[in-house]
Amino acid sequence: KEFSPETVARMGKRDGHYFASETKLEFEFTPNQYVQFELGPMVARHSINGVTDLDDRNQFAFSGFFGEIRYLLLDRGPSSPLAITLSAEPEWHRIDETGGARVKNYGLELKVNADLELVKNRLYLGANLLYEPEATRDPDGIGAGWEKESTGGISGALSYRILPSVFIGAEVWYLRHYEGAWLNTFTGDAVYVGPTIYVQIAPKVFMTAAWNTQVWGREIDNPGVPLNLEEFSRHRAKFKVAVEF
Repeated sequence: KEFSPETVARMGKRDGHYFASETKLEFEFTPNQYVQFELGPMVARHSINGVTDLDDRNQFAFSGFFGEIRYLLLDRGPSSPLAITLSAEPEWHRIDETGGARVKNYGLELKVNADLELVKNRLYLGANLLYEPEATRDPDGIGAGWEKESTGGISGALSYRILPSVFIGAEVWYLRHYEGAWLNTFTGDAVYVGPTIYVQIAPKVFMTAAWNTQVWGREIDNPGVPLNLEEFSRHRAKFKVAVEF
């Protein structure tokens, strides 16, 4: 069993001041070596001022619930240095992740995670495939109904053990945004690059952190502007502390 607060933060838009984060308060349990479950509430923080198309906002609020199931499809062992995990994470949000407004939002994050041990107990290569459809509407029913969108992505990462309890690395993400739940109409994409770290603080306590900066992006509706700061932020950060018991 494990408890872990995990925060994902997004910083920076085209103009003004923009900060948005969401923290999952995760309870995790593993009934066997192949299946893992997580569930818990989420809280969100928004600090927005002077950003085009977003209301100024300064709030901290309960934002919803999530659940996740992970299945170990291929386990690393003496005969194979490769491990593959499948995951599905349904989410319900009452607070818009980007702007902080009250909404009804349902999403499903589907991932294929793979990691390959390049040098035994020392160097690892990781990769992810992502597909995340979601539907959003005004909680009072105002507007044209459900607005559907989806995100697809792929990532690659290297992680190297520099000390018995410390790994450092780097990762790159390529993300694509679409209107429609089935990757219907392409609206823009972005590439993020940044460092990662993993520290085993104690036998049953560890932390992970990552920082990503958008180094390339495009908006289909604004082809002349640098980066894609309409669907994505300028920076992304992730921080997690986990306690096993």
